[in-house]
Amino acid sequence: MRELTKVFKALSDPNRIRILKMLEARHLCVCEITEILHLATSTVSKHLAILRDAGLILDRKENKWVNFYLDDSSRKEYVRDILPLLKKWLVDVETIRHDRDRATRVDRYVVCQTGHGEVTTKQDSG
Repeated sequence: MRELTKVFKALSDPNRIRILKMLEARHLCVCEITEILHLATSTVSKHLAILRDAGLILDRKENKWVNFYLDDSSRKEYVRDILPLLKKWLVDVETIRHDRDRATRVDRYVVCQTGHGEVTTKQDSG
């Protein structure tokens, strides 16, 4: 029962759900998520730690970034069952659509170097 409780606690925060929905679009680093949610880096890191502890996401270091992504092949039964459902839910919610759009356009080369910046397309960043 402890594992199920962790999953539901992780899903009990709107920002964590927003993060999961963004990660459906692509892998993101902390800087990118921070830029999209307009939250402090420490807050985003805490949310990511809770999601990782529940088994909903994984991270992988690539060059100087740590990329976060959904654990679609989780060995945890509850995660394996709930992630496909989550992908079907909230698709028509404006905030979710807006976050997803920004997740596809955020440029880590801009936001991670300065700690702030605008969401741009990769073409805009040079």
